[in-house]
Formats: sequence, structure tokens, C-alpha cells
Amino acid sequence: MKADQNELLTRIGPGTACGAVLRRYWQPVALVDEFDPALDPRMAQRPVKALRALGQDLVLFRDQQGRWGLLDRDCPHRGADLSFGRNEGDGLRCPFHGWKFDATGACLETPAEPAGSKLCERVRQRSYPVLEKSGILFAWFGEPDAEPPPFPQFDCFVAPSTHTFAFKGLWNCNWLQALEVGIDPAHPSFLHRFLNDAPLEAIGDNAAGKQFRSASAGEFQGGERWPMTRIMREFHQPEISFEARPWGLQLTALRPMTQELTHVRITNAIFPQTFVIPLSETLTITQLHLPVDDTHTYWYSIFTSFAGPVDKEAMRRQRLQFITLPDYIPRAGRHNNWGFNPEEQRTTTFLGMGEEDINVHDQWACESMGPIQDRTREHLGTSDKVIMANRRMLLKAIETVQAGGTPPGVADAALAPQMHGPDTVDGIAPAGEWPNWSQAQLKAKRERAPWATATGAAAPVQAKAGTEPA
Repeated sequence: MKADQNELLTRIGPGTACGAVLRRYWQPVALVDEFDPALDPRMAQRPVKALRALGQDLVLFRDQQGRWGLLDRDCPHRGADLSFGRNEGDGLRCPFHGWKFDATGACLETPAEPAGSKLCERVRQRSYPVLEKSGILFAWFGEPDAEPPPFPQFDCFVAPSTHTFAFKGLWNCNWLQALEVGIDPAHPSFLHRFLNDAPLEAIGDNAAGKQFRSASAGEFQGGERWPMTRIMREFHQPEISFEARPWGLQLTALRPMTQELTHVRITNAIFPQTFVIPLSETLTITQLHLPVDDTHTYWYSIFTSFAGPVDKEAMRRQRLQFITLPDYIPRAGRHNNWGFNPEEQRTTTFLGMGEEDINVHDQWACESMGPIQDRTREHLGTSDKVIMANRRMLLKAIETVQAGGTPPGVADAALAPQMHGPDTVDGIAPAGEWPNWSQAQLKAKRERAPWATATGAAAPVQAKAGTEPA
């Protein structure tokens, strides 16, 4: 990739070409949990948070009516920091001169001005629409006079709160390299490889780092159940293909095991910054990537159960072993070599950075590239076809927005009725019949999920042999 293209795809602040594209999509800006006094005692008296998204400094607060307000952080009077404002229930008051703004950005008071002053009526702080979905607060940063696109009805947003759990973590790297690790179908065979197989895990509500310890759907010869880690390790040259979908790309990785059996893994890249993968036969992960600025990214993961309710407390406790509150910063990082253990690398895992938290594997891959990966030094191969396809989509979206058009996928209101699913598969299938087998697996999974039937989300999505769009 040329240096100017790399700059184009990675810079996301106000006024940048890629930033203009990302501002047309709903962005995750905080967990609802961040306002829970049990997790952050400061919130009991003052539910106000400073945050940064897309290179912009913002303040997020909740008023006494339960409304969320997301405002530019600099007060429109003299530019003081509104994240230190007084939350007075009906709005946020700047301590510098007492100017007060409600959740919509309307100016309520300018108390130092003379009686009868109309200044307040002429002032408005820039505010951004906020929606609460599946434990995450989403904001839209498009132009003030533009209408946000409909929020997508993906499984992770349709499922009831009893069947979803949201969490997040900060990575010190650019958003694009964080996304590209997740949409790479080849990397699990190496980055997440376990050198030895433990007994099969019954992946339940507390599933985290043991993702690849669970069994793939289907059976090997003689009715044997194989953990994902064994399949990924022993069959490490997947046949990768992809197919255009309304939301982005559906990815298929086939790993032929015998003449009669093949391992099928179907995942999805939701343009521009999300992927959906299977965690087990009944759990999926939807991971979104918020560009904090050019060199920092928050990943947001939603775990969705197609079986019973999830145990949110147990899932949170498990992850808090590796992430610190209140800012969701990983304990591992460049400062401690991401916990690298050469003895473990020799005997236990391919990477040598632990078995319990495979997020640190991805974190190392992203952060070790540097704050912004220099893609001019890459040498891409056949297994990188999804990476190349996604970059082409992003470049085309930039051209479309620069020409005054609508970018693809979720940002296109005309496509909103098609924003459902997307489906995932991980299993051992009859080699020649894997599309039909996958379709049957998807149908059975949805029929077992009471919420999918109740919400009308039970209609299966075709899973078929991937083709590569021109």
C-alpha cells in the first residue's frame, strides 16, 4: 500500500476523509455500566464522564429524567472544560461563568449577563444523538442537519438484555489494524493456537479466553467431538472466500479434514468497523471498534446467547482479571511485554501470552505493529484476501462520501430492512454438503432461541459457498 493511502485510511479526526465516512455510522462511545455506582462510585453523586471519540473531546452525562447528553467538551463561552461541569439535574453548568446546557445542547442560563439579555437564546452547544442498545451507548456524529440512519436490527441488538453482555477494552493502536486482526480468517490457527488439547470445555455464560476449548459443531470420524483449537492447529491452511452482503462481507473459511469432512467457519465483517464470530454453538461475539483518536481504539464486545440467559456478573468478574476500571485499560501491554513467557511459548501456546485471556493475543498483534501500522512495508499473500477486499471497500466509501454520496451498509437507510442477523457457523460438515449442513445449523440455532422466534428474527440467512466480488 502506498503511504498516502495508508494516511487516508487511518486518520479519522474532524476534517479527514476517513473520519467523514465513520461519522456516517453509529459509534459506541461508552458502556452503560460505566455509570453504575457499584462499578464506579463517582457516578453515585455525579453521572458525568469525559470521553474522546473520533479525535473529538466530549462530555457524556445523564440528567435527572434519565436522558443522555453528549456534548462537545469545550464550553461555547470561553472554551473551559465542561467535563468538570456541575450536573444540576436538568443540565450541565460550566463552573467558569455559570452557563448551563441541557442534554440537547440548548443553553438554559447565562447568569452573568445583564437582566433581559437574549444571548442565551442565540447560543447552542453542539450535541450528538445517543441511543442505548444492549448495554452500550451509541452516538452519531454526522452533520447537524442530517438524519441519522436507522439503527440496525442485528441479533446482538434484538436479543433481550437477559441474553446479552457488553464489555470493552482499550488498545494503543489505530482502529484499522484492530479491525483487520479480527476479520482475518487465517490468524486463529497461529495466534490463538494451543499446543496441547485440554478436556472439552462446556462453554457457558462465563466464557472468555477459553473460546477455542469448546467443541465445534458436528462430529469427526467415529462420532468424536473436536475442540476448535485442535482443528485450528491441525488444519492451518484455510480455503478463504467472501461474499458481499448488505452489511459488508460474509467470510467463509473451509479447512478440509478428510475426503468426506471439512471444517466450516462462517463469520461476518460489518462495514466499516465490526465483526461477528461464533464463540460456541450457542454464543456469538459482535465486536465493534471505536477510534478514540488516530492511535487509540476501544473495542466493544457484545456476547449474545441463543440458548439460556447469560450471567452478567460472572462474565464481568472473569474479564476484570485482565481489565482495570474505571477506564477499561488492560493490565497487559507493551510496558510488561504483554505478559510474554518464553517457556509457555515453547510448551503450551504458540504465542506465549496465556490461555485464559485470548484478547491479549489480539492486543499484542495490534499494538506490536506500532501506533499506526506502516502498510508500505507489508507483503500480503493469498490468505490476506479479506483484508484487501475490506480496504478496497473503505477506499471506495471514501470516494463516495467525497462525491456527496451515501456510504454502504448500515449508513444507507434504504438498506435498513436487510440489517438483520448476521449468522455464524463453526463446525465439521460433510465436505460436499457443507452449505446445506450450515443452513441446517443456522436454522436449528434460531429455532432453539426463544427470543429469536419471539422477535421475528428466526428467518435463516443463506450460507453458501463464498464468492469474491470484483
